[in-house]
Amino acid sequence: MLAKTVRIVPQARAAIVERFGKYKGTLPAGLNIVVPFIDKVRYLIDLREQVVSFPPQPVITEDNLVVSIDTVIYFQVTDPVAATYEIANYIQAVEQLTMTTLRNIVGGMDLEQTLTSREEINNGLRGVLDEATGKWGIRVNRVEIKGIDPPPSIKDAMEKQMRADRDKRALILSAEGQRQSAILTAEGNKQSAILNAEGERESQILRAQADREAAILRAQGEGQAIQTVFQAIHDGQPDQSLLAYQYLQMMPKIAEGDANKVWVIPSEITKALEGLGSSIHEVAGIPRDATPRTRVDMGPSEPQLPRSSDDPETRATSEAVQAAIAEAANAANPGRTARSIDPAATATETDGLQGPSGPAGEPTDPGASAGQ
Repeated sequence: MLAKTVRIVPQARAAIVERFGKYKGTLPAGLNIVVPFIDKVRYLIDLREQVVSFPPQPVITEDNLVVSIDTVIYFQVTDPVAATYEIANYIQAVEQLTMTTLRNIVGGMDLEQTLTSREEINNGLRGVLDEATGKWGIRVNRVEIKGIDPPPSIKDAMEKQMRADRDKRALILSAEGQRQSAILTAEGNKQSAILNAEGERESQILRAQADREAAILRAQGEGQAIQTVFQAIHDGQPDQSLLAYQYLQMMPKIAEGDANKVWVIPSEITKALEGLGSSIHEVAGIPRDATPRTRVDMGPSEPQLPRSSDDPETRATSEAVQAAIAEAANAANPGRTARSIDPAATATETDGLQGPSGPAGEPTDPGASAGQ
């Protein structure tokens, strides 16, 4: 009697009580008391959210391909009375409703769209199931598709297509990379060629300028050297003896070498040899008078004496030396008047003594000067 009177309902459960086979009430969770032998607990309904996984179901797509789809449904009983008396087995009803709705949705899609539109399929299933199961006291919270498996032949074709697509993308990317590499290489070669050409041009310009300046300086130097030698020759007025001596110096050079068995003596050498011993014959272009036009100043012949100093001993020595020089000059030139000799005056007088004129101002003989 006590066992039939007291009923304990677990948490998140609901008990349906019938009296004489008619719905009497719903017992909540906890301790409940019923009338024994009159009230009877017929069903115990679970009010928690439930997860039901259905086996794969074949579905035909719009392009007549059969695919297997696995679904998972999350639902919860909100009205135990409706879930008990409105439908006999609400889990089976949800399964069948899910399959029919899924075939209806996927039948309007092709295989490519079916594989890429899972979210759209889930939302469509949830809307239809929630509307259909509302009167059963059930609320569908979520519908998920676990997997879509096409036939093996379709899988193979899809893999080949995907592989071909990836190979095409790889080839495209490789071609793009090669094109970019070729463009960059060409641009680099172009810039390098331009810079090399500019550098070569500047180098040639600088080299040409350097060659021109070197040629100008070389020509100027040669011209100055020729002009200096020519001027020195004309200023020196060489005679036949000098020319004959130069010819004699050239004769050993003509005879140099082991292969020189026979060599010809120029006719000018014979004339030069004749002019070396006699002054009767003359070589054309060589003057007889070889007196230099200009003389080279070799400096004073007399020693330069220091000027008077503040030291008495040095001053006395300088005066004695000047007196000796004056006496020597008087002895050499009796007709001149002795005078005090200054170092600068002495140098001037000495230069005068060495000039072309004699002691009395008479011109000297050019022949004598040449002989000397």
